[in-house]
Amino acid sequence: MQSNDARTLLQCAVPTAAAGVVAVAVSGVLAGGHGAIGAAVGTLVAGGVMGMGLYVLQRTAKSFPHLFQAMGLVLYVTQFLIAAVVLAVFRDTTLFNTRAFAFALLGAVLVWTAAQTRAYLKAKILYVDPESVEAKKSAPAGSPT
Repeated sequence: MQSNDARTLLQCAVPTAAAGVVAVAVSGVLAGGHGAIGAAVGTLVAGGVMGMGLYVLQRTAKSFPHLFQAMGLVLYVTQFLIAAVVLAVFRDTTLFNTRAFAFALLGAVLVWTAAQTRAYLKAKILYVDPESVEAKKSAPAGSPT
């Protein structure tokens, strides 16, 4: 993992974890122990889904840069579907408060998305590879490269 990838992951995971702690505290006060467990599980599910999405997106950007934008769209749809499936699977569970779970999941996804957007806006990522520009400049005119 490159340093800018690790930095992006850290800039997304920390605010999401902080939002999860707040969600657990609020759910614990409003819905008791089952609410706190539901909020913790919701935050963990959101962090896991979004973290794996970030990992897949970074791997795609390195391996197949021409598919980056399309993969981003597919990835966000897939993340939404995974979250919807998890909500549907745990709809009738008695292990934890499902409302706290759903609100924590939604809140964590929104915080992660906002943090990821901020991280990408503040990142100083080159969009031109300086080595390839230098190689093209040094090649003589009319060469087959």
